[in-house]
Amino acid sequence: MHAPASPPPIDPDLLLLAYRSGIFPMADARGDPDIFWVEPRHRAILPLDSFHCSRSLAKVLRRGTFEVTCNQAFAAVIEACAGPRRDGGDTWISDRIERSYLALHHEGHAHSIECWHHGQLVGGLYGVGFDRVFCGESMFSRMPDASKVALAFLVAALRFARASLLDCQFMTPHLATMGAREIDEADYLELLRAAQASAAAGDAVGVGLAEGAALGVGEGDVDGLGLALPDGFAALLAAADGLSSSPGNFIAQAFTQTS
Repeated sequence: MHAPASPPPIDPDLLLLAYRSGIFPMADARGDPDIFWVEPRHRAILPLDSFHCSRSLAKVLRRGTFEVTCNQAFAAVIEACAGPRRDGGDTWISDRIERSYLALHHEGHAHSIECWHHGQLVGGLYGVGFDRVFCGESMFSRMPDASKVALAFLVAALRFARASLLDCQFMTPHLATMGAREIDEADYLELLRAAQASAAAGDAVGVGLAEGAALGVGEGDVDGLGLALPDGFAALLAAADGLSSSPGNFIAQAFTQTS
């Protein structure tokens, strides 16, 4: 007797349409072949101009404890996020969901931020990007502060990419300390529609020029409005290099000046 075939990944176009509509998939367990679609009544977002960089995090960033990259190990990041949870519970990232996001990454709409220490992957996050929106899916940390550093780099890169909305899905105490807040579903959908409309129109909305300038973005740099996360990450590194600064020190200085 043959084992039942694994269900196929979610079609990338369907998955992206779901995010554009404000919903996303989850599963009950790692080995669950079924998925269900989630439309939270309350949504956590992290306003890109309200990221809280604590003194301790700023020290870690300046120290350069981690080498931070973008899209260099997407498969490894999602695999780590799907690993056993510290509380002993099962993960919502099933094998089918993992394969679905790998396919979406191949299409250029799912991205990761990685933190490395002595060549070892010790933290990171991944999510879905479209229309000046980034929906964070999950993060992990194998060393203290690794996920916080990944989030700091994500916010900085999204500001360079002129993103309008960073969706964190569900509020956690960890996210709250970083500046996340919870809003009603109707307010979230309004922000989501506004971000998509501005992307379609090519409007210069989202992070303003004054806030962008605090991260080294001048008026001559706004031709790339609405760039994807990897381009924003590359622009962030280039700006830091142009100031002869390490990326971590550059981000720490910018966030402590604007927080």
